[in-house]
Amino acid sequence: MTSVAERRKYILDNISEKGFVKVADLAEALDVTPTTIRKDLTFLETQGLLYRAYGSALPTSPQVMDINMNTKRLIHFESKLQIARRAQELISENDSIILSAGSTVSVFAEVLKPKGRLNVVTSAVNVAMLLGDMFNVTVMQLGGILYGNSLCVVGSDAVQSLRNLHCAKVFFGVDGIDTEFGISCATKEEADLTRKMMEVSSTSIVLADSSKMGCKGFGKICSVEEIDILITDKGISSEMKKKLEGKGVEVIIA
Repeated sequence: MTSVAERRKYILDNISEKGFVKVADLAEALDVTPTTIRKDLTFLETQGLLYRAYGSALPTSPQVMDINMNTKRLIHFESKLQIARRAQELISENDSIILSAGSTVSVFAEVLKPKGRLNVVTSAVNVAMLLGDMFNVTVMQLGGILYGNSLCVVGSDAVQSLRNLHCAKVFFGVDGIDTEFGISCATKEEADLTRKMMEVSSTSIVLADSSKMGCKGFGKICSVEEIDILITDKGISSEMKKKLEGKGVEVIIA
């Protein structure tokens, strides 16, 4: 049987390597109960060495990890669902919108209810499949190189296909919101594509839970001042909210 110290080192090593660990997987690997793992995670969180999500744990590093879409969807799922439902209220009758890839945007697509006719442009294959057979929704799937982690098409072909379009709104998820560095995601390719989506849309709307505040992704999308609306959860600090509003961002708390 491993000691407490060995167990906690194993947990930290796995988070460092994978960027995400599940309680059930750790319990099985270490041959202990999930309750024991949860106690270890609680201790490590109090030491500032990780932060806990539902049934899992992630590193505290402000540098974003590029995590698989199915895994990311489980993290802070309830917050994402509330954000998605609030975003639905911004859909107008006979609207034309762009949906980027991302776990929160995918949840938004699941709850999306068109008002009249809805045109949707998306880089996300899973979003296109979800909305493709929905009544009164026309979907334009962008072409390009499929990036498996995010189920998103990226590259110059995807960027160029937006050139002759205009939509009322773009809804996009992010991996980091930092008032100095700006709005960012895990890869440069997705950042380039999202930036083009913003250029061809009248209103830019970010869907991001509060865990993204203060984080920085590898690819910078834009400065904070360039987005119009942020929909987030109640976990956002009053200080961060004030800073964002000071930069002209409308902050909506779901």
